[in-house]
Amino acid sequence: MNTRKTAGIALAALAAGSLLLTGCSGGSGGSGGSASSNELEGLTGEIGAKDFSEQYILAHITAELLNAHGADVEANTKLVGSANVRQALENDQFLGYWEYTGTSWITYNGNTAPVQGAEAQFDAVKEADAKNGIAWLEPAPFNNTYAFAIRKSEADALGVKTLSDVAKLPTEDQTFCIESEFSTRDDGWPGLKAAYGFDAPDSNVKMLDTGVIYTATQKGEDCNFGEVFQTDGRIPALDLVVMEDDLEFFPSYQGGFTLMQATLDEYPEIADVIDLVSPLLTTEEMQRLNALVDVDGEDPEDVAIEWLEEQELI
Repeated sequence: MNTRKTAGIALAALAAGSLLLTGCSGGSGGSGGSASSNELEGLTGEIGAKDFSEQYILAHITAELLNAHGADVEANTKLVGSANVRQALENDQFLGYWEYTGTSWITYNGNTAPVQGAEAQFDAVKEADAKNGIAWLEPAPFNNTYAFAIRKSEADALGVKTLSDVAKLPTEDQTFCIESEFSTRDDGWPGLKAAYGFDAPDSNVKMLDTGVIYTATQKGEDCNFGEVFQTDGRIPALDLVVMEDDLEFFPSYQGGFTLMQATLDEYPEIADVIDLVSPLLTTEEMQRLNALVDVDGEDPEDVAIEWLEEQELI
C-alpha cells in the first residue's frame, strides 16, 4: 500500500508545471491548486453514485482525480437505488461508478450463494460482469459488508464477540434492529438466522430505517444488536462494537470502480489513475471519511477534495 501511495505522490510531483484545471462543482480538476496532467484529455461524462454518503464521497473523489489528469467529468449524486445506478452505467448515462462485489454477484448476476474470500469473490464477479460488457478495476481494500453491532458496554456485559456468541445468549437477549430490505434478502436476516441458529422470535426483531438503527442500537431500548454497514462512520462515533461473522455468512462487499469495457478500451489510462486512490481506501479510512459527513455534517464534495489534497493527488 505504501509503495502505491508513494507512486501516486511521485506522479503528482512529475506533473508539476502542467496545465491547471479549473471548473465547477461536482468534479473540477485541480480544486486544491495542485498540478495536473493530461493523459485523460477527451474523457467526458458523469461519475454515478448510489444514494448514501460513502457513494457521494467516492464519486467526488473519482471525478476530481480524473479531472486532475485531463478529463472533464462531474459527479452525479441524484439517482436513487442501486438498480437505477447500474442501469445508468449500462445505458451510458454514467461513465462509471463504485460498486460492491457482493451486490453485483447476488443482485445483478443472480447468484444466491456468495463466494468465500474477498479475492475469490472479486475474481468471480469480475468474470461474470465481463460477459455484460462491464469492467472492474482493481478493488480498494474496504469491505462495506453487513454486520451486527452492539454498544460496547453491553458487549462487555454479555461477553459477546462473535455472532456465534450471540446465538448462545438467552432468547430475551437476542433482540435485533434491522431494515426492511435486509429482512427479505437471501444474504440477509432469513439466511443469517438459519446459519447461526438464532432463537429470536419475530417479536424480538424491530424494523427500522437505516439511520435510526445506529442510534437505537446505542440506546439499547429497542434492541441489543443492530444491523450496520462495516464502513459506516457512526460505528466508532457511537462507541459500537461489531460482532465477528465467524461463520463467514455475509458476502464480501468490497468496493471497486466499474465502467463499460468499451470505455476502458478507449481510455486504458483510467485504470492507472484510479489505482492511485484504491489502495488507500481501507475500511478504517472509509469509516473516517464517512464520519466526517454523517457525524460531523461536512459536505461530501469538500471531504473528497480535502482528502485528495492530503494525499497530494490534486
